[in-house]
Amino acid sequence: MNYEHILYSVDNGILTVTLNRPDKLNAFTHTMLRELLDAMDKADADDDVRVIIFTGAGRGFCAGADLSAGAGSFDHAGEDDRTADTHRDGGGLLTLRLYESRKPLIAAINGAAVGVGVTMTLPMDIRLASSEARFGFVFARRGIVPEAASSWFLPRIVGVSQALQWAYSGRVFPAAEALQARLVNEVLAPDDLLPRARAIASEIVDNTSAISVTMIRHMLWRMLSEDHPMAAHRIDSRSIYELGQSADAKEGVSSFLEKRAPKFPGKVSRDMPGFFPWWETPKF
Repeated sequence: MNYEHILYSVDNGILTVTLNRPDKLNAFTHTMLRELLDAMDKADADDDVRVIIFTGAGRGFCAGADLSAGAGSFDHAGEDDRTADTHRDGGGLLTLRLYESRKPLIAAINGAAVGVGVTMTLPMDIRLASSEARFGFVFARRGIVPEAASSWFLPRIVGVSQALQWAYSGRVFPAAEALQARLVNEVLAPDDLLPRARAIASEIVDNTSAISVTMIRHMLWRMLSEDHPMAAHRIDSRSIYELGQSADAKEGVSSFLEKRAPKFPGKVSRDMPGFFPWWETPKF
């Protein structure tokens, strides 16, 4: 697919996906959605991609949905014969795909992140913000509700009380407030944002097993919905047993004992343990 609304660039194991409508503050479109979904499929299938960074071109990250259709921008009645039962929220299609990612996801939020511009970052694993970034769960001010499965993600990240306060008011707030509430991990000077994101990504690329990182990503996210630590114990035990026999585990120990950088041979495309994805298997 040729991309119109995003840029896709891989360098040293790091994929940078840039939302690329700078004249519109990277407002979210159906084209952007299709391209982001395609980019995720492409990245997951590419063993040369170890970490994905998302950022925005120009002075915005994503100013929310493109409202160029005017007052009817959110009216999908009759569109493609969809009904209330068959309509699927575009932001949710994206966040659910991000949730399924086999690669770590880093948001480098360089400017305004409002509406879907902020909810799309919630299933990302690490969120970094420029000091110039602004955030807003503005849905109540547009007469709609939070989308992109953010009613599931947001309370898990910042707690239900903070999530409700932001969603009730719909106000736009600064990066410092986002940091205080742990919506973002760090706030950086604008020129330091992407270098910091790349430094975090490089640490993962240079030092870790791709198999281990994929397993860890899904173990931590999926355990959020379990109601007893026994679920974690089961998957921990199975993972240690099977991965402990792997070439990556042998390399991890050998490189440590030999005091050298590891060279893990495992590939996510071919070497994931046989029980992965365990959440699709009834016995788990």
